[in-house]
Amino acid sequence: MRRRAWLAAALALLAAPAAAQDLTLTGVMTGADHQTYREVPFRVPAGVTAVTVEFAYTGREQKSVIDLGLRDPERFRGWSGGNKARFTVSETWATPSYLPGPLPAGTWRLILGVPNLRKDARAEYTAKVTFERHGRFQGFAEAPLKTGPAWYRGDLHLHTGHSDGSCAAQSGRRVPCPVYRTLEAAAARGLDFVAVTEHNTSSHHQALAELQPAFDRLLLIPGREITTFQGHANVFGTTAPLDFQLGGPRAPTLDRILDQAEAAGAFVSINHPGLPSGEACMGCGWTAPADDPRLAAVEVVNGPYPAGLAFWEARLNEGRRVTAVGGSDNHDAGLDPARAPAVGAPTTVIFAENLSQAAILAGLRAGHAFVDVTGSRDRLLDVTALAGGAVARMGDVLQVPPGARVSLEVRLEGVETGRLAYAGPLAARIREAGVGPLSANETRNLTLAGDEPVSGWLRIDVRGPDGRLWLLGNPVYLEPAPPAP
Repeated sequence: MRRRAWLAAALALLAAPAAAQDLTLTGVMTGADHQTYREVPFRVPAGVTAVTVEFAYTGREQKSVIDLGLRDPERFRGWSGGNKARFTVSETWATPSYLPGPLPAGTWRLILGVPNLRKDARAEYTAKVTFERHGRFQGFAEAPLKTGPAWYRGDLHLHTGHSDGSCAAQSGRRVPCPVYRTLEAAAARGLDFVAVTEHNTSSHHQALAELQPAFDRLLLIPGREITTFQGHANVFGTTAPLDFQLGGPRAPTLDRILDQAEAAGAFVSINHPGLPSGEACMGCGWTAPADDPRLAAVEVVNGPYPAGLAFWEARLNEGRRVTAVGGSDNHDAGLDPARAPAVGAPTTVIFAENLSQAAILAGLRAGHAFVDVTGSRDRLLDVTALAGGAVARMGDVLQVPPGARVSLEVRLEGVETGRLAYAGPLAARIREAGVGPLSANETRNLTLAGDEPVSGWLRIDVRGPDGRLWLLGNPVYLEPAPPAP
């Protein structure tokens, strides 16, 4: 039996395509190449999902110019001339000037055009060719848009004309809404990031690639709302093809979809699980299995409604550590309150090391987040738990030594007249130093009463004077520390 398993694994390894090896192409142009073209061949292995070229050359001080283009084995893929030193082509998006689409294995050609090279000049060029496979996509922004750890504010659920989003044309009639209007609304709201999550399609990724350089203070994260008859889920951080036909031959079970998302390095969140499912919105409520750890988040707040709260807390009570997020589910960037929740209401606020796709998704995975239910521009909920010298923030596990005192520091901003609220198995043990309505900006110190072992999840929220939820925190998870060796 063991031998058979070993043989199957060996055969699978042999059948898998070889790892794509990045390339560096070099060459020299001289005066003889003035106003000529050269095509430089290179091989793209099977299984590659994106090709990136970084191009540089010498001789600019002599007015030397080398323009750039690309062909694959079957067709012309684009021409950027001298306006780009770096470009990417992938299955679903490409740097403007280039065409997205399948990446056939075989001989590709870098097209070099020389509009000017003096008779006695010499220009050396270097082209670094990087091959990507699913799971390596790091975002449309080439570098973090902001540096340094901070709380970054964003909307994780948005639709445009690439699915069922619409807005008013110049004449006033409803038309499929272009992506840029949603991004303009997000920028006007002061958001740091957005995920555009069209239903099942990846066509909007090309627009995001084109618009990211213009929105250099707003991080654009590729997303998709996988819409099935058994529930909807947002998938963040990948442009890879994903199946959505749950129950059919392409995705007979949810595992098939989650396997693809995992292979692509994506983050998956269950959407609006508490909404009713019926003729008005088929599959809006979640009826698929919910116990897979790859379902790493729950959209607890959809638009203005915390309809997923009971579903999420049930997962927490089962022992799952699942991040709560919110999303406007906006379908109308015109901000017509009669038609759709505004972009950024609610806002998911994430503590991240910087404003990049990798850092934002890492913050989500860690649960370092809270939901600003009303979508304010500046409210803050920062919870830190301490015991026996150990420190944890929302989403973290705090191991509590026997007999250690557990204290919590709650740092708040923009919450005047609000009140703290507690949830979870440990909520009844909280003792608050300072009670009553909150001031605009303050820090509250809490302790856990009792000597019995500490185990369970604890969440701190902020509610308004009318009891409505303002800020929804993610839990701190407490467990007894293992005995010392």
